[in-house]
Amino acid sequence: MQRWRGVEGAPAGWGRAVATIGVFDGVHRGHQQIIGHTVRRARELSMASVVVTFDPHPAEVVRPGSHPAILTEAGRKAELLEGLGVDVLCVIPFTVDFSHLSPETFVHDVLVEHLHASAVVVGENFRFGHKAAGDVELLERLGRTFGFTVEGAPLVASAPASVVSSTYIRSCVDAGDVAEAARALGRPHRVEGIVVRGDARGRELGFTTANLSHSPYAAVPADGVYAARLVRRGAPPLKAAVSIGTNPTFAGRERRVEAYVLDFDGDLYGERLALDFVARLRPQVRFDTLDALIAAIDEDVARTRELLAE
Repeated sequence: MQRWRGVEGAPAGWGRAVATIGVFDGVHRGHQQIIGHTVRRARELSMASVVVTFDPHPAEVVRPGSHPAILTEAGRKAELLEGLGVDVLCVIPFTVDFSHLSPETFVHDVLVEHLHASAVVVGENFRFGHKAAGDVELLERLGRTFGFTVEGAPLVASAPASVVSSTYIRSCVDAGDVAEAARALGRPHRVEGIVVRGDARGRELGFTTANLSHSPYAAVPADGVYAARLVRRGAPPLKAAVSIGTNPTFAGRERRVEAYVLDFDGDLYGERLALDFVARLRPQVRFDTLDALIAAIDEDVARTRELLAE
């Protein structure tokens, strides 16, 4: 898969393409449907499939301080898109000036002049241009003017009353419902980061943990204990019981993500890891004694082993 920084990355002699546009945070089941449609249509037409996305998140530029929790880190998003068969990932730097482009200018400058779009695939709720003034109907009119077709993809439902969206998945993660988040994503929710040194209390208790330093915008599940798979590049996944919160038994103040890795005896400090959350085991609680805490962790480990064996 080719990766371009801006539409100016299109090589000389670039031919016609089938494009789709969006932030695609999460690359969830709804996104997968749109992107899959794009890839299939491109192959039918013997053209390249192009996913156009933005960095940073448009919300942070339009409304500073409103950056939503990120479901998928940039590198992970690229991996997922490549796995869906996308030919080109075009990441457009989202600036204040870019946010002021009218829908008509956006279509001309991005889709027509640089990408040479023959077809554009979007969801039925797609909006674009300054203040999200453009919709699918306007895109279709502009397509007739500039010579490209517009193909819509229906929204995907996760439950009878819930449409799959990044906002819906963030609400699931925020509530600790990682099982429902996984259903909407089509895979477990992932948090990535670097292993850093903590307070070493886990070692004293007999449960050495990997303390994960993650992006400040990462969508971290609600405080509690979770069964997860720990992913290391080039190695098989490992089972992990993950604690998220402030360690109330020790009157902690800093919110942390700490993973006790089952059946592992090694040094993870400095490594970049990922945690794929499978199930929530319990809320985080304050224990009156260390013996009670250790007994609870033993139960967490046993339950993690049981769940992940399934």
